[in-house]
Amino acid sequence: MRSLFFCILFLIPSYCLIAQQYSIIDGRAIRYYEEGEQLIRERRYDEAIEKFQAAISRERSFLEAYVKMSQLYITTGDLDKAQEVADLGKARLSGKNAKPKHAADIGWVYTNIFLKRGEFQEAYNQFEEIDPILENSFKTSVYYKEMKELMAFLESQLGNALSIDKERLQSPLNEFRLQYFPVLTADGKQILFTKRDGIGNFDKEDIYTAFMNESGEWTKPASIAETINSPYNEGTCSVTADGNILIYTSCDAPDSQGSCDLYVAYKVNNKWQRPQNMGKNVNSREWDSQPSLSADGRVLFFSSNRKGGFGGNDIWYSVRKEDGSWSEAKNLGSVVNTQKDEISPFMFFNNEILFFASNGHQGFGGMDIFLSRVKDGEFSKPENLGLPINDQLDQVALFITAQKDYAYFTELTTQQKENDRALLYRFNFPQDIYLGDNLTVTGGKVFNSKTGEPIDATLSLVSLTNDSTLYEFKADGKTGEFMMLYPENSISGLYVEKKGYLPKIYNVQRDSIQNVKNMEVALTPVASGEEFVFENVFFDFDKYDLKPESLSSLRRLIKFLGENPNVNIMITGHTDNVGNPGYNQRLSLMRAESVRNFLIKEGVHEGRAAVEGKGDREPMVPNTNARNQALNRRITITIL
Repeated sequence: MRSLFFCILFLIPSYCLIAQQYSIIDGRAIRYYEEGEQLIRERRYDEAIEKFQAAISRERSFLEAYVKMSQLYITTGDLDKAQEVADLGKARLSGKNAKPKHAADIGWVYTNIFLKRGEFQEAYNQFEEIDPILENSFKTSVYYKEMKELMAFLESQLGNALSIDKERLQSPLNEFRLQYFPVLTADGKQILFTKRDGIGNFDKEDIYTAFMNESGEWTKPASIAETINSPYNEGTCSVTADGNILIYTSCDAPDSQGSCDLYVAYKVNNKWQRPQNMGKNVNSREWDSQPSLSADGRVLFFSSNRKGGFGGNDIWYSVRKEDGSWSEAKNLGSVVNTQKDEISPFMFFNNEILFFASNGHQGFGGMDIFLSRVKDGEFSKPENLGLPINDQLDQVALFITAQKDYAYFTELTTQQKENDRALLYRFNFPQDIYLGDNLTVTGGKVFNSKTGEPIDATLSLVSLTNDSTLYEFKADGKTGEFMMLYPENSISGLYVEKKGYLPKIYNVQRDSIQNVKNMEVALTPVASGEEFVFENVFFDFDKYDLKPESLSSLRRLIKFLGENPNVNIMITGHTDNVGNPGYNQRLSLMRAESVRNFLIKEGVHEGRAAVEGKGDREPMVPNTNARNQALNRRITITIL
């Protein structure tokens, strides 16, 4: 929100009155008042308060002094004292020298006190009361216009507060003095956070992690890895959905590009490799921090105050290239970024909703949490998450689980027994805030069909509608284990690929693999005579023209041939047993020829692909029902 409180000392500039316009005529009281104003300009607030108190002691009806003194208490954060002084001033409004403008002045002070306390209904009511008596000259000021916008926003929010229940994370979490910026893997079984023992210069930051055991309890947090935590500060991190790529912030390290830089580390064979500075394409000489990776680690969002932005801190992004390097960071644009600060981005697991904190968009006060939805590749106008997620205080960051059940956050506490502590909390994320289709998080293992050894294959979930990659993960080379996310209503294919092996292709909806736990994927080494089903190649009924939804599989076949330049293939068409066998034979051959023609058109040498049609002679399963018949209508690829 555009901060009204920063300028609280100058709330009513149009009411800066000359001596004869004061509510009193006592010269010494007026002199005290004017000396207090000078001390304000010098930022000597305590001394200024003494001057206004002296003016009031001299003349109890000095309404302007009550207003100015109450404003100063708001500025210094003593809201109780501010209201006490405002109450005394309000009691004097019945005096003979009081005018409507004095009531407006004191009402304006009350409005700001209520806002600072988070008493938004009272603030709205108070403003509605004084708005008609505010002078027209004041209504042209930026202070009034911003307050008017805020009141319009409050009117839209009051009465629509969401229902949430905050819950402090139980031991063994929250055992440190400071822990903040929590993130979790997509399955919710690993939590990472920044840990710090104190706020002194020698209390450094480290990244700590804990795992959920079979009984649903967190293990004791420990340092994420010796290769990552160092004598320097490491914190404010982000991980991919499967927990295998980590990006974090480190400040003033020897290889730093600037004050704070982003570093990346990869987990290989279940061990964290040594992190690397992300380099000049991502980092700058300024502050670069608060990373958020997309679920599969292909896009990085972060906050930076570098040149070329719209304000103080902006949100920037970088894309991971096929060779593992990162593209030059770009500003996310003026829809999200403002002239003020945008920080702590979090891209939700569906890669369609960006959460962030901002004081540049309309909010309740300080930093509020907003979300922006990706529509047709563009970020939409940010939406305030509303009460009580946001309030008059600073809300810095949220992390929402892939299951959309909880939001994790950090809360500062200054209770007597827990001074200067930062603790991890969560609350049930309101269903009123739409987060898109549900996601299913499952996993499995990829292994060599001949030897049983694990394979570090690449798994790509691809939208068959537009051939866009939804998620791309890699199986662990030591265990073969992988994680995958499946959007509920996406028409998609899963492609499991590794150079030197035949690809494994699934149709997610038909094969219902999103419901398979501990899925086993056997990849067969490339060898003469080996065959695989070329899934997700579609034809209309009784037609042989390739449908657009076939593009994903066709492009991957071209990729396979490119990675295996010495391989030639036989493309075989099959049908079910419906219809005349002779006709089915011809149809199956023509469908195989359609695939071959596409390959040749895309640059594959015609000698590398032969075709044949087998009609209904070699069913994969008995043609006893519609599902089996669909399985038998297929294209197979055989290595020659």
